[in-house]
Amino acid sequence: MTVLMTLAACAIGTLLGVLAGLAKVALGPTLRAPLDAATDALRSVPLLVQLTLLYAGLGILGLPLNPFTAGAIGLSLYAAAYIGEIVRGGILAVPITLRKAARGLGLTRRQEYVHVVLPVGLISALPAWIGVLVGVVKDSAIAAVIGYIELLRTAQIIITRTQEPVIVLLAAGVFYFVICYPVSQLGARLEARFKL
Repeated sequence: MTVLMTLAACAIGTLLGVLAGLAKVALGPTLRAPLDAATDALRSVPLLVQLTLLYAGLGILGLPLNPFTAGAIGLSLYAAAYIGEIVRGGILAVPITLRKAARGLGLTRRQEYVHVVLPVGLISALPAWIGVLVGVVKDSAIAAVIGYIELLRTAQIIITRTQEPVIVLLAAGVFYFVICYPVSQLGARLEARFKL
């Protein structure tokens, strides 16, 4: 279940984050202000508080969510806030000389963005994006606070039954490592492939 929640949060968070990052670059200051405020709020408020507010707040409003859905939505929004800033930073980091060269070759503004700015900007954002994804895997443990039985909560239940905290927590740590290590290795391979 930890893997499912993480996959859902990473996919949705990446999609929303890329859209937010593109919007932050494309929109003017007035239209961007609400998006900036939402991003700042999601990045500033601890994930624990966000998950609790989402789960309990929607329940109070008569829109109850199961713990898995609330956890996936909360992690997705949290990841999207960080990924949006990463994408924005990656796009703004594309050298102006590269953009001028694209325009000098006769590319339109749209072609410049599609064929030069977006590929270069997103590739430069790749290492930070991988870092956020690994963080989402680890932060999924916080979903236990809203009643979701994920890996760490399962380990706690097993500890109360077996009274073997060291062995059980080591096993949980190994499981998190098995999930996170391939993601970080994939990131390293992609970095090497694109020569970042």
